[in-house]
Amino acid sequence: MNLKEIVAVLLIAVVPVYAQAQRPSAPKVNKGDAQRVLKIIQSDKAKTKIYCEMAKIGNQLEQINEEANPKKFEELSRKMEEMGKRLGPEYGALIDGVQDIDPRSEVGQEISSALDTLDHLCRR
Repeated sequence: MNLKEIVAVLLIAVVPVYAQAQRPSAPKVNKGDAQRVLKIIQSDKAKTKIYCEMAKIGNQLEQINEEANPKKFEELSRKMEEMGKRLGPEYGALIDGVQDIDPRSEVGQEISSALDTLDHLCRR
């Protein structure tokens, strides 16, 4: 599985949590927001560990068929939701904001690049 797929799974699993708490119009996010989140997570070993654990769960979610095993899917999604909250409000705002961004756009690519950097931390 490549890093882009991992990021996609993370976003799919975590976005509903933040979508429920969002205001009617989500704030626009940009490369600077993604880099700020990157620095926050990168500079805190506990947050880096949480992010990497979320990536592992994201892999599991990708492999689980939601219809075949809805209990396990829900359990892992809930776990990811709780972990995402521990990454801080900046992470939540970023995830909330990327919902409306085309991943193929320049901004989408810049944000994806910042998240890829986080994924590289998990390989160490």
